[in-house]
Amino acid sequence: MKFIQKSLLLAALSVVSLAQAQESPKEEDFFKITKVSAPEGTLLEVGGLTMLPNGDLGISTRRGDIFIVQNPTSKRPYFRKFASGLHEVLGLAWKDGSLYCAQRGELTKLTDTNNDGKADLFETVYAWPLSGHYHEYSFGPKIAPDGTFFVTGNVAFGDEEWWRGESRVPWRGWTMKISENGQMQPWATGMRSPAGLGMIDGELFYADNQGDWQGSGGVVHVKKGAFTGHPAGLKWTGMPNSPLKLSEQQFYAKIDIRQKRGENGRMIKPENVVNETPDILYKVKETFPDIQTPAVYLPHGVLGISNSEIVKIPDGVFGPFAGQLLVGDQGMSIISRVMMEKVKGEYQGASIMFRSGFRSGVMRLAFAPDGSLFVGETNRGWGSAGDANEGLQRLVYNDGIPFEMRTVKAMPDGFEVEFTKPVSKISAEDLASYSVESFIYKYHPVYGSPTINKEKHAIKGVKLSNDGMKARVIVDNLRQHYIHQLTIDGIRSQDGSYSLVHPVAYYTLNNIPDGDKLAMTGVSTRNSATAVPVSTAATPVKAGGSKPMTKQELAKANAKTKSALQLGQAVSMAKAPTYEEVRGLLTKNTCLACHNADKRQVGPAYKEVAKRGYTNDQLVELIYNPKPTNWPDYATEMPPMPQVPKADALKIAAWINSLAPAAKAGTTPASNKDEPKTR
Repeated sequence: MKFIQKSLLLAALSVVSLAQAQESPKEEDFFKITKVSAPEGTLLEVGGLTMLPNGDLGISTRRGDIFIVQNPTSKRPYFRKFASGLHEVLGLAWKDGSLYCAQRGELTKLTDTNNDGKADLFETVYAWPLSGHYHEYSFGPKIAPDGTFFVTGNVAFGDEEWWRGESRVPWRGWTMKISENGQMQPWATGMRSPAGLGMIDGELFYADNQGDWQGSGGVVHVKKGAFTGHPAGLKWTGMPNSPLKLSEQQFYAKIDIRQKRGENGRMIKPENVVNETPDILYKVKETFPDIQTPAVYLPHGVLGISNSEIVKIPDGVFGPFAGQLLVGDQGMSIISRVMMEKVKGEYQGASIMFRSGFRSGVMRLAFAPDGSLFVGETNRGWGSAGDANEGLQRLVYNDGIPFEMRTVKAMPDGFEVEFTKPVSKISAEDLASYSVESFIYKYHPVYGSPTINKEKHAIKGVKLSNDGMKARVIVDNLRQHYIHQLTIDGIRSQDGSYSLVHPVAYYTLNNIPDGDKLAMTGVSTRNSATAVPVSTAATPVKAGGSKPMTKQELAKANAKTKSALQLGQAVSMAKAPTYEEVRGLLTKNTCLACHNADKRQVGPAYKEVAKRGYTNDQLVELIYNPKPTNWPDYATEMPPMPQVPKADALKIAAWINSLAPAAKAGTTPASNKDEPKTR
């Protein structure tokens, strides 16, 4: 028995040594972020980007300026102000020699008629009403194949109910289709803060921000007459030109919008109810068929909190990912990659991290003729994970092939994963290399949602293609409509034994495909994680003798082994985990959406939390039941996080406490008996 344990220990140490000796490449080794130099004093709070036919770059800003940048990919680009004095321009497009932009209250055409490099003709294509509320942003336009323009409008927020999205004037919370001659057709509603638009292969998609009625962001296919979830825009479905006839009254008769007053007569802000049977969007669709669920979710706090621009990667660009989608995120300063397919007539697919580390909130994306990607950024008033309030950067690919999941496709009995490089057979045919967990979000008037109805799925088998490029993974009990988190952290590349740059993908399974399931013959069922209990091995013998142990002696031996293992685990946990060891947990549990180790973000820096000097158990309790009154200078309250597993929470707490400054001689740590002061 000792020999077996020693062998396992040596094997584990060998794996650790190999991993340490041969570090796997990271995203920055393939996609480099460079800064585009702007003239001194220019604030590029980018609201829109568009490439002109001659290779110049058009930029609109939230401050109402429009620039044309000549030689934008060179070391010394030339900025020319094309227009100014506009109202928060959050989108830009080029068509037939003119620029088109969405101002707060209109779609505007800007033309340089005398060729002096500046706009001298400003024409209103179509204007829509405004209530004057600060949150009534407008986004777009995107140009449809027929030459018309798509524009989206934000909802406002209530006065007393400051948390509730409202459509105070037409067509807030709607997508509008506008012709060049000023004819407007309301297209779809249900939008909350639709900052991300994308015209993909002639079809319109959009990405929303998490908030009330929006448990998480994602990529949504915007069909004519669709209702994408936020009910504020239903206020206008009775108007003659509305393509949707679902009314507010019909919706509110079936769905509790939790509009209640307290004993003091004031409206009560809806909060998450932990123990309830919640509404779920796909279930509500059974009552209201006009509902359009997301094609691909971008899980909140993992792949974004404020999703933005959607672009398709052109052919011949970004190596193995050509034809897939990139989606920016303003809040987390990242770009995600999305791979879609159509199953039973509906789009669905997977999302995965692509590139992080931008200096401000990623708002707009535009590919340059040289294949690099311009990234327009802004932060002011909205907050982001970057360290700047604005910026214009480029993402440049070095033509190397990162070891990644290229595609994830749904199968009748699981998923097929295609890799960018051949995988090692021994790792890919090991069931322990894979894990799958599914979850979904609530559909309710609360700001955001925890992940709910979580379920782990058994991996039944895996079949590797002969070239080592594809793995067909058999997954037990697939759940239609649910997000399936596919983690492949055990796979290694055939060349170099590298791990995947991004080992976690999130597949939104709107439909399970028809077709043949894999026969178990010829399928690997080997699982290196399956341990053989001591009691099932050959019956041990007493030390120094040949007689087999009795049942009582065997039980004592097993108990002693278990105690030794627990002691070893306790010793290993005595040392606080490193950031790299908890980074995945912080991402998975959405902690990084609001917190940074060193600086104030949406919430306080973890180093500030650590200074409060409380135990790991107290920190865990405050993860589950936060006390926002302990941090009165933070406007956004931390929601309760009861869904975080206790083991994850304890490990995160241990890491947070490791950030506390070392106590000086003669000082006493903060008393643990005091009221905890962490968020």
